[in-house]
Amino acid sequence: MAFFSHYLEIMIFTDSLKNNRDFVNVYTSGKSYANKFLVIYTLKNNSDRNRLGISVSKKVGNSVVRHRLKRLIKESYRLHEKMFNSGLDIVVIARKGSDACDYAGIESALLHLMKLNGTLDTVKG
Repeated sequence: MAFFSHYLEIMIFTDSLKNNRDFVNVYTSGKSYANKFLVIYTLKNNSDRNRLGISVSKKVGNSVVRHRLKRLIKESYRLHEKMFNSGLDIVVIARKGSDACDYAGIESALLHLMKLNGTLDTVKG
């Protein structure tokens, strides 16, 4: 039973960003910040929920590597979700060197970019 309880912990304040049109809108109209491992684009979406999109290019690695990075980014976001301001479309892009990162490295990179962007509310966390 403990195995399945992990899957019940979902993102409660965030939906997925799925349409290509939405990704393009965030790329063109949003603000971007980058560090060695990740690039983040954010754009206000006029709602009370965030929408998260994750993009990992084939340049980063094969499908196993890309999926692992997506899982690490999503889990890092989920665990700190309450600390992020609401009403944003967020696109996270993994850079080429990020395939060598472990969870702590991805988490640190994501939190660093959210602080730079001003979307991290440390009072909530």
